[in-house]
Amino acid sequence: MVCRNCGTEIAANALICYKCGTATSEPKIPPPAAGRRASPRLLIAVIVLAVAAAVVARMTACGSLL
Repeated sequence: MVCRNCGTEIAANALICYKCGTATSEPKIPPPAAGRRASPRLLIAVIVLAVAAAVVARMTACGSLL
């Protein structure tokens, strides 16, 4: 078989070209959409919750919350 990208002779059952890395067939599962990012609000919410959990854990360890 010949690589469709670089023309290198590769094994008939190869999944990718060993020289350029191009796949020999189309993926069975489509790749995730490019450019999709988490919203800034979600990131801020996760940070706030992590800080709050750390504060509560520290207060509980010191006995301040009892």
